[in-house]
Amino acid sequence: QVQLIESGGGLVQAGGSLRLSCAASIGTFSGRAVAWFRQAPGKEREFVATISRTAGNTRYTDSVKGRFTISRDNVKNTVYLQMNSLKPEDTAVYYCAATVTTTVSTASTRQGEYSYWGQGTQVTVSS
Repeated sequence: QVQLIESGGGLVQAGGSLRLSCAASIGTFSGRAVAWFRQAPGKEREFVATISRTAGNTRYTDSVKGRFTISRDNVKNTVYLQMNSLKPEDTAVYYCAATVTTTVSTASTRQGEYSYWGQGTQVTVSS
């Protein structure tokens, strides 16, 4: 069991940066892959980035490659999403999600692989 709390969202101009944090308030990220998904108004929730339990593997959706970086600090029990060169199309509610504990070193882009979800944090990028 793990409870996730996202923070760091806000309003930023295009070209700006934000860093989202996902903290495990109950439980631990140890042994879990963790991902970020986002949902824009009127659209389905989509995969953004994921990091494996050992941080050895990361994956990104094509639209954020080179601009977003996912990282984790297992001591602080926190996963980060550094977002640079933000665009208006990045506007969405961003959700953190974690898997059950696992021994695999890969990380999935599929929402169904993630059992625990946070409440989301709003990111708005103005043009």
